[in-house]
Amino acid sequence: MTKEELVKGVSKRMEISQSQASKGIDTMFAVLKESLGKGDSYRMIGFGTFKVVERSERKGRNPRTGEEITIPAQKTVRFLPGKELKELMNPKKQKAAKKKKK
Repeated sequence: MTKEELVKGVSKRMEISQSQASKGIDTMFAVLKESLGKGDSYRMIGFGTFKVVERSERKGRNPRTGEEITIPAQKTVRFLPGKELKELMNPKKQKAAKKKKK
């Protein structure tokens, strides 16, 4: 999905103009980036959690030369899907688990 498709979908569902939808989406992502930039996590119940994690220094290889290199430690963002999103992505597994409980 592209940003354009997201804007059209939000615009249609909320019955607002595409420019209003675009402003709302841009604002949401600006707030999300600001929050993650401070090291905070962002949790949207049912969808998932974005959180900042520290990756330690590690060894790697230059793919062109095969030379061993050191990849420096850095912060990165991880996404952990929420329960509802997992169920949406894996409907058969959830149905099978519910049947076992009965």
